[in-house]
Amino acid sequence: MWSVYRKLQRGRQTPVRLVLPSLRSMDRLASFIGANLMPDSAEVAKALSDEAFTARYGYSPATIPALFIPNTYEFYWDVTLDQFAERMQKENKRFWESEDRKAKAADMGLTPEEVVTLASIIDEETANNGEKPLIAGMYLNRLKVGMPLQADPTVKFAVGDPTLRRIRRGHLKVESPYNTYINAGLPPGPIRIASVAGIDAVLNYAKHNYLYMCAKEDFSGTHNFAATYPEHQRNAARYAKALNERGIQ
Repeated sequence: MWSVYRKLQRGRQTPVRLVLPSLRSMDRLASFIGANLMPDSAEVAKALSDEAFTARYGYSPATIPALFIPNTYEFYWDVTLDQFAERMQKENKRFWESEDRKAKAADMGLTPEEVVTLASIIDEETANNGEKPLIAGMYLNRLKVGMPLQADPTVKFAVGDPTLRRIRRGHLKVESPYNTYINAGLPPGPIRIASVAGIDAVLNYAKHNYLYMCAKEDFSGTHNFAATYPEHQRNAARYAKALNERGIQ
């Protein structure tokens, strides 16, 4: 008790070990920060959606998820929101300058924010890190030939329901800049905080001729890939049959 008293009296603190995960939304990030550090979650959520605040760190409300790199950090509990964001900016710069990440992105003709945007989609496609470079290569092939990404995770984001297990025709028509079925190219920004594995999968993508993929009918969380649309249709038919058999609507 005396030790605690002296720490309080002298303003000493024990750093908080913060394990920042790959979170699905900025609201979840705000709640996470509010639960572990002094900034209020409502204050954080408001700042992350504010043009002026995000611009101070080189982002917009759409691209701000790209600022955060999942890792373990140490903070004092009474860190301010500005101090937290400044630290994240330094860690982001360190991350992109290591392992030639920034150079690899430039060689691909992508900005770090665009890499993270694609990585966030891939993270939603699968939790299987071994498959992520394959998916990255497929989406990059689509971008190269001018084909829409047609990424189901972006539709789920546009609809506002990341738990959707079956994408219906109506979902594909939802008006949103994030719907990659009706908008060409990448969406305006990441649809979640991308994992390091997802980012590195894009930067070290697998080279192949696949243009299509469909979830495997065994629900293993992996995918069947195809270079032609007829082949993809056969894969999709098997998956649709499996969904129907399980009564997944």
